[in-house]
Amino acid sequence: MSAEILVDVTPMEARVAVLENGLVQDIHIERQARRGHVGNIYVGRVVRVMPGMQAAFVDIGLERSGFIHLADVIGSGAAADARIADHLRQGQLITVQVLKDPLGAKGARLSAELSVSTRYLVYMPDRDHVGVSQRIEDAEERERLQAVLAAALAQEDLVQEGPAHSEPAGSVQEGPAHSEPARSVQEGPAPEAPRRGGYILRTAAEGAGAAEIGADLRYLKRLWAVVARRQSAAAEPGLLYADLPLPLRAVRDFARQGVERIVIDSRENCTALRDFCLKYMPEMAQLVEYYDGERALFDRHGVEDDIQRALQPVVTLKSGGHLVIDQTEAMTTVDVNTGSFVGRHNQEDTLFKTNLEAASVLARQLRLRNLGGIIIVDFIDMRDAEHRRQVHRALEKAMARDPARSRLSGVSELGLVEMTRKRTRESLERMLCEACPSCAGRGLLKTVETVCYEIFREILRAARTCESGELRVLACPAVVECLLDGEFFDAAELESCTARTISFRAEPDYGREHFDIVRL
Repeated sequence: MSAEILVDVTPMEARVAVLENGLVQDIHIERQARRGHVGNIYVGRVVRVMPGMQAAFVDIGLERSGFIHLADVIGSGAAADARIADHLRQGQLITVQVLKDPLGAKGARLSAELSVSTRYLVYMPDRDHVGVSQRIEDAEERERLQAVLAAALAQEDLVQEGPAHSEPAGSVQEGPAHSEPARSVQEGPAPEAPRRGGYILRTAAEGAGAAEIGADLRYLKRLWAVVARRQSAAAEPGLLYADLPLPLRAVRDFARQGVERIVIDSRENCTALRDFCLKYMPEMAQLVEYYDGERALFDRHGVEDDIQRALQPVVTLKSGGHLVIDQTEAMTTVDVNTGSFVGRHNQEDTLFKTNLEAASVLARQLRLRNLGGIIIVDFIDMRDAEHRRQVHRALEKAMARDPARSRLSGVSELGLVEMTRKRTRESLERMLCEACPSCAGRGLLKTVETVCYEIFREILRAARTCESGELRVLACPAVVECLLDGEFFDAAELESCTARTISFRAEPDYGREHFDIVRL
């Protein structure tokens, strides 16, 4: 399967699209003013212990306190009679890692079981387990990787650490810019390495040699030593370790065998990304390409259209049928309909073919929209038991390509398929839209901020197609106010970037999502 990674970077946001066989499968968005927190490690203060829920709220310095369950404090294998009050008390400092970003009104989900990652390894300082990613299925390769890691660990036990190794996959710098690669955390002589801890060989380690795994191992030990030193010195809630910015993180996590191109539309970030690959993923460095075409990168590959379609509830099937996807706070429901598809043979064959197509399309839509939690799929009723089994197997096969962990049940008595998909960040809809105040939340409007970003991208498109002249933005008052207050956009920087004079005019009759770019 051929794959491409497209990286669209502006001073205000970074967006990454992963394409497989020409189809967009994943969309990741990181806005500079609202960077995600998953993977970050904080010193937090327990603000409330809830014995009835076996959980606690922890202040880590974000807008809302995070939530930690007993199982994430002492491990899932804890005794049945364990109590949260025996391990946490109000006012206590605790080091935690963010598992899930704040979602809606909920704070971040936290864990006291910490880990840091590189290209090939995950290091867990509080564990002694050594494992291999389940996605590496070849038994011989699993044994080889475990032997390589064991030899590297034995070597580290015998040989004193040498000069510092530059950072492979993380930063203790808070909020690094998109245009900069992660800086080394080494500041002067390295402190003593911590105890061995546990390791997991990641999927990307398949085929890796002893040199690559050994380099990651040495770096992880030094990285954690620096984090541990900061942890011991911390007296108040604060950030200890921050993961890479999206462009570098995406290449680290998504670049794998089968990726043919990594295309980025920022010259400065292309240089940073290529340098990052040369240091830590040399086999990927030659795949990095700078895009300077007249059309925007996401426009050329149809990504913008896919994003807009992913915000709509109805997904049309090639056969003429369609899916209706409804995301709620509690769960996501998917209804499969034949629509205009009448088939060529009998009704049962028509329903079967529609459901088979729906299974494949649904798996892609879940990834594209980043839908997680409980998902209920209502396939069209089929009388033939073999048809039901084939549709279920088709859905399982399609979901197997999804990097997010999922679980599927069989067909229920009501003809429904129940499934769960791991959710660690906001869905695309929740990230780009908000509930419409005009209909008490039954509909959705793009946020003022989202419209501002669309206007910004439209200005860049317009600047590519006209040689000179002033550009005037006509939009509703709320959008123009947001554009002019400087929180998301710097008018001078925008004019410098486009070499155009840009003015703004509020139009009271315009709806929030309605705007025009006029050449004067």
